[in-house]
Amino acid sequence: MGGAAMLTVLLAGMCLWTSTAHADQSSVGSPSEGPDGVTNLLCTCENKKGTCRNGTCRGDYCFYTKVHGREERGCFQRDHYKEQCYTSFQGLYVHCCTNNLCNFNSTAPPDPVEPTSEEDSVILLVAVPLLVLLILSVAVCGLVLWLRSRRQHHRLGYREDRDVSMLKVPSGADPTYGEIFDEFCTSGSGTGLPYLVQRTMARQISLVECVGKGRYGEVWRGTWMGESVAVKIFSSRDEQSWFRETEIYNTVQLRHDNILGFIASDMTSKNSSTQLWLITHFHELGSLYDFLQYSSLDPEGCLRMCLSVACGLVHFHTEILSCQGKPAIAHRDLKSRNILVKRNGQCCIADLGLAVMHSQTSDYLDVGNNPRVGTKRYMAPEVLDETIRMDIFESYKQTDIWALGLVLWEISRRTIVNGIVEEYRPPFFDMVPSDPSFEEMKKVVCVDQQRPSLHNRLHSHPILASIAKVMKECWFQSPPARLTALRVRKTLSKLDQDHGYPTEKLKMDL
Repeated sequence: MGGAAMLTVLLAGMCLWTSTAHADQSSVGSPSEGPDGVTNLLCTCENKKGTCRNGTCRGDYCFYTKVHGREERGCFQRDHYKEQCYTSFQGLYVHCCTNNLCNFNSTAPPDPVEPTSEEDSVILLVAVPLLVLLILSVAVCGLVLWLRSRRQHHRLGYREDRDVSMLKVPSGADPTYGEIFDEFCTSGSGTGLPYLVQRTMARQISLVECVGKGRYGEVWRGTWMGESVAVKIFSSRDEQSWFRETEIYNTVQLRHDNILGFIASDMTSKNSSTQLWLITHFHELGSLYDFLQYSSLDPEGCLRMCLSVACGLVHFHTEILSCQGKPAIAHRDLKSRNILVKRNGQCCIADLGLAVMHSQTSDYLDVGNNPRVGTKRYMAPEVLDETIRMDIFESYKQTDIWALGLVLWEISRRTIVNGIVEEYRPPFFDMVPSDPSFEEMKKVVCVDQQRPSLHNRLHSHPILASIAKVMKECWFQSPPARLTALRVRKTLSKLDQDHGYPTEKLKMDL
């Protein structure tokens, strides 16, 4: 009896399913065939959109979706395939299929695992110290900047306090620029006065008399607070020389007893025209060229003068390595007109309009932007025959040595030995005209390899004989064979020590 009852129940269930399917088919419509021959599918339907009939529906595709944890099943026609099956949004999962009731057991993949509290604690342990370190770094940088600005304000106030003492310039015959500079600059600084004071001072200068003219412009003696200063006024076509000279004079650690003392530089207006001023110490004895026209020297005075020129050139050629260092500088226009004579019998080098700067530490060579060339009479052979290596700084230093030898020759001609002294003459005076051309100098120096003649009297005095030997070693045709400025200075210093000469006597002679 039990088996018969079970069989009866199964048969009744099959009849019920058949009648339900028939009812659904009649309600939805008869099966239709799509474009590719696929008959509408029977799909599981679970949603609240009113499209389900007894938990099923018919369409071209079955689908299963899960949106933020809410699941739906159903069907749709082929026209809505792309927007239904290829939709992608965060928190939405869609699955489409093409088999009867294929969406019945569809499920979504598991949600991404949220970070646990342990992971959050690790992130905090790393992030918090980094944030604290960043805040401390910003605080330290701010403190350093504040201290630096405070120090600069302190220095500015200190300088302003001392401006009053600068105005109290003592009167007297001798210039007192050294005292003025000491108020503003530490030992070795070559930057002159502060820029604001430079411009203020330039507007307080009265021009007294013109003491020299040249292709660059004019040199005037001016007065400022009762003191004499030299004012070099550049012509408008030589603006690059003014700019270059100002730039180099503002190099730190350029101050030296044998380099012309720089005071200020300014661009001013006179008579409705712009003038470029370079203000320096004034030396009433004038240039070495002018001095040698009317003055003669004894051997000791000649040595002291030659040594001072060599000392100035050594300071130019030497690079100083420090926190406020100085690059090496080649003059490129060394001649007696660009050297001034001081009251103590020494010389100082001036006119840096063509100078070249070089730094080994920074690995740069600054040749400037000045189209003007040097003086042809003092040009070295490699400049005249255009074989000089313009990209190597040593080449420029070697041309300075050539010119230094010619300056020593000019000084030695005006030195009295055994009661004999020669008239002043420029180098190669007996070989080229007064204003030689480039080709004339090239023929004499490069082709004929001529050198200035040395009077026999020079060899009869130990000092002059040693200076003559130095000259010849400055005139080698091959630039690397020439002496260095340091070697010249050491040789002349040894002579000066062996032949001591009282400075007071030298001053009286001058």
